[in-house]
Amino acid sequence: MKGLSIGSRLTLWYLAIFTLAQLIFGAGMWVLLRHHLYDLVDDGLESQVEDLQNFMEAQKKNASIAKLQEEVSEAYLLEHSGDYLEIYADNEALIYRSAFLSKHPVKLAPGRGNGRVTHNLWIDGQPFRFTLATLSANGHVFTATIGVPTDDEVETLNLFRSYLLMFAPLILLAAAGGGYWLSRRALSPVDALVRTAREIGGANLSGRVEKINTGDELQRLSDTLNEMLDRIEKAFLRIAQFTADASHELRTPVSLIRTEAELALRRSRGEAEYKESLRHILLESERTTSLIEQLLSLARADSGRETLNMQPVNLSETLRGIVEGWQHVATIRGLQFSVNFEAAEAYVMGDEMALRRLAGILLDNAFKYTPAPGRISLTLERTPQNLVIKVEDSGVGVAAEEQAKIFERFYRADKARSRGQGGAGLGLAIAQWIVAQHRGSIRVESQPSFGSIFIVELPMIAAPVGSPQLA
Repeated sequence: MKGLSIGSRLTLWYLAIFTLAQLIFGAGMWVLLRHHLYDLVDDGLESQVEDLQNFMEAQKKNASIAKLQEEVSEAYLLEHSGDYLEIYADNEALIYRSAFLSKHPVKLAPGRGNGRVTHNLWIDGQPFRFTLATLSANGHVFTATIGVPTDDEVETLNLFRSYLLMFAPLILLAAAGGGYWLSRRALSPVDALVRTAREIGGANLSGRVEKINTGDELQRLSDTLNEMLDRIEKAFLRIAQFTADASHELRTPVSLIRTEAELALRRSRGEAEYKESLRHILLESERTTSLIEQLLSLARADSGRETLNMQPVNLSETLRGIVEGWQHVATIRGLQFSVNFEAAEAYVMGDEMALRRLAGILLDNAFKYTPAPGRISLTLERTPQNLVIKVEDSGVGVAAEEQAKIFERFYRADKARSRGQGGAGLGLAIAQWIVAQHRGSIRVESQPSFGSIFIVELPMIAAPVGSPQLA
């Protein structure tokens, strides 16, 4: 059934189960009918046995075999109940035998004790049911074989079986048609989903499958497909936007490098001019290299190949390791740089290199957009459950409507994210990814012209055994 449709397979399974149920029902009904009919026959035989018992008890106690033969023959010879009757005395003397049994002798196996045994026999093509009964009367024991024809019962059973065999194919055919109609009706929404899904492509990812309000599995399927299409559309748009932004960002430095080289080669120049051109080319090359490295980091993060080496990290010590370099930068740029760490030992489960990169991105962002003589501070605070990194500056700030967008890739606000300051708009996106990998959160609080505060919260862990705090 591999090549068949689901509707056809459901119909076949339905037909098979219905056929089995019909067989069981028909066989069961036939057995019940047969049992009921033969119960009626047995009731008639039991009535004849009781009549014979009463008749034998009504005879004289000292009656001879000959007298019994005369009395029984007189009573049963003309009665229908005697048509299939045979009686023996306890000394196996024949009391009575009907003409039919004289022509067709019947030998029945006796039951246990005085139990009665019934048998179905066919004699000359006619069905009979016989019972062998043991009777006690007037001090004598008699064995009686009593039978009745069962033509009507057998005919009734045969008719019932014929009707079953006659109507069963018609019922099965109707069931097959009904099952196929029901399966097609039940699966018609799936066909609609398939048709809609086939029409959705890269050019029209905004299309959605028809919503099915049935409250069953099909509705859950349509809802799940629409949710999946939402995710695919967002991912597709994000990739398209990322590709367009990356192409734009790479085109600018490459164009500058090419233009600078063409200008340098257009005519002969002095050594100082060549050095200046090479310096410009080197600067743009460094920016391009940094941009490519950031793009590669984001690409690896998106594909899940960027893995971090998580282990207990003393965040206070890690931040102290980068302070000296940034103090030197502050001196060169004429900025005030202050550091405040509340605890000497503050541990998180993280990757030390990634945390250094996170702090470097936030500090670079602050130094880049804070004009002299501004101030920048790096703070590490402790809360009951988290460690909080704060990078505060007195720079140009970020407008409220742009604060939710600055963590997007390639986003740069007009004042605070210009390319002339060296940013590609990827640093904060990378910072957000690093924070997410450490199960933390990052946010910004800022007002234009009053500076910004970037706040990172990371889950704190207990100091590991053997750390200086526990030594």
